[in-house]
Amino acid sequence: MRILVLSDSHGAVENMVKIVGLAEPAHILHLGDCLRDAEALHRLFPNIPLDAVAGNCDWALDAPTERLLEFAGHRILMMHGHTHGDVKNSEMGSRYAAAEAGAEVLLFGHTHEAKVDKSGDLWIMNPGTCQYGGRLSYGVITATRDKLECTTCLL
Repeated sequence: MRILVLSDSHGAVENMVKIVGLAEPAHILHLGDCLRDAEALHRLFPNIPLDAVAGNCDWALDAPTERLLEFAGHRILMMHGHTHGDVKNSEMGSRYAAAEAGAEVLLFGHTHEAKVDKSGDLWIMNPGTCQYGGRLSYGVITATRDKLECTTCLL
């Protein structure tokens, strides 16, 4: 299963549409900072399931700030990165939350900087940002019963 991970779209729905065309995902995850963009993307691709969490710029919306999902037997904790201590300062609080949840993948955005790392049994991914200007990026998770791999890609 191919899972597309987006974050910090900040109005760049056109970029997300391009990315969906490139990634051809079975599922989309949006890590906040403009959930309205995620809703617009889902209207354009209603046959692709989409899960999202609220970011620090989504304060007026009633949405969870984190979610624990499971794909092909792998647990994925998604958050924006402004809870459990701000990831701009340290990822330790978010790593601890992932460990407590039994997650194999920790996803966060917020910093607008793409990152993928594997620390022991935990994949850590920030897909970066797909907003206009700057370095545009997204993440892809490949999950099967026997394999789990996370990558970041430039647009």
